[in-house]
Amino acid sequence: MKMTAVQIKALKGSQKIAALTAYDALSARYADEAGMLLILVGDSLGMTMLGYETTLPVTMDEMVHHTAAVSRGVKEGLVVADMPFMSYQGTTEHALENAGRFIKEANADAVKIEGGAMRAELVEKLVANGIPVLGHIGLTPQSVKETGGFKMQGKTEEAARALMDDALALEQAGAFALVLECVPSELAQKISAALKIPTIGIGAGPHCDGQILVFTDVLGLGLGHVPKFVKKFADLQPQIQSALTAYKTEVENNQFPSG
Repeated sequence: MKMTAVQIKALKGSQKIAALTAYDALSARYADEAGMLLILVGDSLGMTMLGYETTLPVTMDEMVHHTAAVSRGVKEGLVVADMPFMSYQGTTEHALENAGRFIKEANADAVKIEGGAMRAELVEKLVANGIPVLGHIGLTPQSVKETGGFKMQGKTEEAARALMDDALALEQAGAFALVLECVPSELAQKISAALKIPTIGIGAGPHCDGQILVFTDVLGLGLGHVPKFVKKFADLQPQIQSALTAYKTEVENNQFPSG
């Protein structure tokens, strides 16, 4: 049976949520068959798949294209589409139209947007129009130019208090769950305890209600820098490189195909 946002929300306090990014039908199928409850089509695909240095250049058309591919590969998991930079920061009408594209054109089950209390009104509007929303606070990659880089957030008392306020505002607005990225473990634990909706951590310690990682990082296939908090559950890059090199050698030596 297909997972819903309501079911994800109901897992708070009863089951840890295993989530993973995916970028195409192949990675989505692997994630879904492994039992991932939530599959995020992250705008991180800009860096992992498209060769951009940040997520900022990723367009709506690119995200809709990849989300549709992921949806075709998923039978059971909740597919969440990451709304790219400047697809929701303008008017509410523009944001609603873009979010609607993910539901209508890409068969997504929900959308994710970055930002805290300042996004609460938008979250409320999307939810009221039948579009479930996954919130995202802490390190928000789309704000990397404003924050000065990929840095731990919420380290000061003032910053921690602001993140708590953001989390509560998003819950009140109707978000079904919340991504906490790169915040201190102790703060993530406090936020998780304060909310009635699940928190899904990435670089936020073990006390969140779930965890999410990037597909390529889990498998050791990253193109560039891999964050310190990532655990490689496989290291496939050398195996792939070896296989491709062996193929090239056999072709050049007239060993493949044989017979």
